Amino acid sequence: MILCIDIGGTAVKYALVDRMGAILARHEYQLEGYDVPLVEAALQEAVRFAEKEKTAPRGVAVSATGQIDSREGIVIGTNGKIPNYEGSRISEACETRFGVPACALNDANAAALGEWFAGAGKEADPMLMITLGTGVGSGIIIGGRLFEGMRGIAGELGQFPLFCGRAKAENLRGTYEEYASTSALVRRMKAVTGEKTLDGRMIFDRAGTGDETALAVLNQWTDDIALGLIGFVHIFNPQRIVIGGGVSRQEKLLLQPLRAKVAEGVLPRFAEGLEIEPAVLGNDAGLIGAACFWQERFG
Repeated sequence: MILCIDIGGTAVKYALVDRMGAILARHEYQLEGYDVPLVEAALQEAVRFAEKEKTAPRGVAVSATGQIDSREGIVIGTNGKIPNYEGSRISEACETRFGVPACALNDANAAALGEWFAGAGKEADPMLMITLGTGVGSGIIIGGRLFEGMRGIAGELGQFPLFCGRAKAENLRGTYEEYASTSALVRRMKAVTGEKTLDGRMIFDRAGTGDETALAVLNQWTDDIALGLIGFVHIFNPQRIVIGGGVSRQEKLLLQPLRAKVAEGVLPRFAEGLEIEPAVLGNDAGLIGAACFWQERFG
């Protein structure tokens, strides 16, 4: 049994996961008013969870927000919004607390590994996962293993430069995240309509009723998502791209046109066998991926 912890900015999820990726018990802890560093608060609750479940885990695996050096299990980069987080030695803290081998990796990489191990990416090689949300998360699986790079922080496809001239005109950096995230969709719709209160669900709902403005904005957004995917397909030649985030449930309005745009944009041989599918594990992906990562490390 592996104790898996998924550390986010506002909540921590816990699960006991077996070797096949099945979740046998789960718990969630809302991060409100804790007076110790984030990792310490997460571990204090982890101890309570393990005691409640009367289990002694054989290992601890952590999926965590931020740039995580997966070789050492250390937070080496953040957005600066979480106090006393950068520099946290997650793996070491887990091993000290539980006395068993531990590992840590970035949450988007963990989600990709989870979908490959037990979800929509199962048995695909190579596999890319792109999660469209407030930002763009991503992970790369090659040869049945997470591609980690030199410091264990590879796979940040959201930071891929997509536009230069347009970015300057819009006062943006031009990264894939700035054009492919759901935040980008909302920003574009607000610019067109002048509305101040909008979210992605509202835009898709309007498009579903045939609203021409929503459909046009959605089409432009899908163009930008496809443009990045076309580049990634030519770099990685993946068998499958898994799309995560709440919008991945939009088969007719997003996935169908996205498949068509990517197939049209790549060189013909790169389109052969290429699959673009929605993620299926939801919030469990990071927990299952962390367990998979632990098994790769410690068996």
